[in-house]
Amino acid sequence: MLNNKKIVVVLPAYNAGLTLEKTFNEIPFDIVDDIILVDDASLDNTSQVGIKLGIKHVIKHEKNKGYGANQKTCYDAARSLGAHIIIMLHPDYQYTPKLITAMSSIIANDVYPVVFGSRILGMGALKGGMPFYKFIANRFLTLFQNILMGQKLSEYHTGYRAFSIEVLNKINYKNCSDDFVFDNQTSAQIFYEGFEIAEITCPTKYNPEASSINFKRSIIYGIGVMITSIKYRLQKMGLGNFKIFQ
Repeated sequence: MLNNKKIVVVLPAYNAGLTLEKTFNEIPFDIVDDIILVDDASLDNTSQVGIKLGIKHVIKHEKNKGYGANQKTCYDAARSLGAHIIIMLHPDYQYTPKLITAMSSIIANDVYPVVFGSRILGMGALKGGMPFYKFIANRFLTLFQNILMGQKLSEYHTGYRAFSIEVLNKINYKNCSDDFVFDNQTSAQIFYEGFEIAEITCPTKYNPEASSINFKRSIIYGIGVMITSIKYRLQKMGLGNFKIFQ
C-alpha cells in the first residue's frame, strides 16, 4: 500500500519456472499488496513454482492463448481485486522488480498515470546483452511510432509497465490482439484517450532463460506495430474506425 493505493503486481508467464523465484524475491513486499501469476499453459512447472512461493492468485490457462490474452486475464483479475495501481512485469528476470517502488510512486502521487520501464534510456539494453539486430529494430520501430503517433517515448516494446486503475478502466484492452502486438495496441489506446506515459531507466538482463520470440515472430510483430501506428494516425485524422479504438 502506498498513499492508500492498493498495488497489485501481475506476472504473465510462459515457461518461467527457472526464473520466477528470482523475480519474486526482488518484489518490494513492503508496498505490494497482491501478486497475480497467470500461467499460459506452460510446458514446465511455472504454476507449481508460483504456488510453492506462496503466490495466492495463480491462474493457469488450460490451453495456450497467447501473450496478449495472458495480460487480459491478468488485468481482469487485478481489477477484481480492487487494485488502484497495476504493475505488469515479465517473470523471466529480464527486468528488475526493484523499480516497482519508483514506478508505483509516480502513479500514487498523481505525477503520471502510466509508467514504462525503458531498456533504452541509459543504454541498458545493449549493456544487458540485447542482440544488436533487436536493438536496431527497436530503434526503427520506436522512431516510426513516435512520428505517426506524435510522441517521444524512448521505446514502446518494454515488458515492464505500470498503470493506474483509471487507465485500465478507460481503455478497451479486450479489443486488442491476443498476440505480442497487444502491448503496442494498448499503448496506442492510452495515447488516443489522452493519457501521458512516463518512462524510467531500467537495467536489463538477457539470459538463456529469458523469454524471447524467434525471428519469424519478430517480423510479424514488427509489421503489427507499424499497422497499429498507421491505424492510430488515421483514426486521429478521422479517416478510420478501427476496433482497437472502440
